[in-house]
Amino acid sequence: MGRRRTIPDADIYRTIRRQLAEGGDKAVAFSSVARATGLAAPTLVQRYGSREAMVQAALLDGWELLAAATETAAETAPMTAKGAVALLKELEDWAGPSALQAADLRDAALRARAAAWRRQVEAALAVRLGGGAKAREAAAMLFAAWQGQALWTRAEERAFRLKDLVKRLD
Repeated sequence: MGRRRTIPDADIYRTIRRQLAEGGDKAVAFSSVARATGLAAPTLVQRYGSREAMVQAALLDGWELLAAATETAAETAPMTAKGAVALLKELEDWAGPSALQAADLRDAALRARAAAWRRQVEAALAVRLGGGAKAREAAAMLFAAWQGQALWTRAEERAFRLKDLVKRLD
């Protein structure tokens, strides 16, 4: 009898997110995750119940990792407008082409987690832009521009620099 293989959920989640980022939703199946992790597909079925539950767990874990990365970036970024840009630059690896960005937000749990992260980032930006209602509005615009820039950078269309936008918002 062969030895039972155990792999932490975090490793499986990383594999799923990589497959989503590289090949989209259709790239993830119990069989593809099993091949990539060395686990048996029935083990994954037993662990997660359904493909949708497995993907949702991987994406929710990704949002938690992103929230932690955002918290770390917010702790180190200066409390200035330049610090707002530095915070976003620190998060660029997450904001670029990723499984999280491509996640289907029709799922209520994923949509709620994504919205919570957006609020987290906007709050961190707002304090660096001076606080108050005007800073919150500027933070929302800066966040939207940053996400739009991440989307269009994939199409190799870089139209502006975030630091120039921050100057215009001032």
